[in-house]
Amino acid sequence: MKIIDCTTYYSEDLMLDIRFNILNEFVDKFIIVESKFSHSGEQKKLNFDINKFQKFKDKIEYLIIENEPDGIIENIENSSEIKRKNSLLRIEQSYDFIMNALDDVNDNDLVCLSDNDEIPNFNSEYFKKSNNDIFIFKQLFFYYKFNLFYDLIPWYGTKACRKKKLLSFSWLRNLKNKKYPFWRVDTLFSNLKHMNLQIVENGGWHFTNIKTAKDIYTKLSNFGHHNEFDISGISVEDIQKCIDNKIVNYDHKADKSLEKKYNANYKLRVVDDKILPNYLVKNKNKFKEWFDNSE
Repeated sequence: MKIIDCTTYYSEDLMLDIRFNILNEFVDKFIIVESKFSHSGEQKKLNFDINKFQKFKDKIEYLIIENEPDGIIENIENSSEIKRKNSLLRIEQSYDFIMNALDDVNDNDLVCLSDNDEIPNFNSEYFKKSNNDIFIFKQLFFYYKFNLFYDLIPWYGTKACRKKKLLSFSWLRNLKNKKYPFWRVDTLFSNLKHMNLQIVENGGWHFTNIKTAKDIYTKLSNFGHHNEFDISGISVEDIQKCIDNKIVNYDHKADKSLEKKYNANYKLRVVDDKILPNYLVKNKNKFKEWFDNSE
């Protein structure tokens, strides 16, 4: 069985370099998709440069999305709801575009889909000992720095399945984070609920917003939930205060009320390096800017 690692890209060279180095010993092919449009619909230059990743060049297949997806709604009223619907179309397009790179992938090969900052742990015993066809990796959640742990919720990030089971990448990304028992008859009529699914404990790491305050602001202004961020009125200075105080201001448990999403005040904690990927620990001096050393 070969492992195919698939992700989308905006401009995250730091995370991509770390991703390649952590996963290289396990992965047979890296698929990178970049669009000429952000999730907010802004036209952007192409940022991926394969020459920055010479060590992995032979494993990388790079795909470019040239056009906006069908169904984009002209948003004359600047509606937050329409912004979100358009974002979802662009996200779905970026995922499903990966299909264009699977012609040489065999039915039993494992196809993995992650956001750029979600890194699966293929050394997990829950993965290595499983014969299942579908996997969801339960990952540790970090903010701003590689060792600032957000322990409020687990992160169900990377999702994977054998190619023969792959309906679409949008389907894969939207799988329910739960293994259902055999007596759940409704699984027979659902594409999103499965019995033949392995939740991979010790399933890796989600390193979100490992960026400067300015770069986080740019990301949040263009990512899938940019409509919520627009309403929040948060500035670069506000983000910097969150970083300095080790605070997450986004409420991952909030209801759909947009006004409540950016009113959290959850304190991050510094954790021991032993729970981090070996590559990061061994190269800690190289990435010292992205470690919190205050405790």
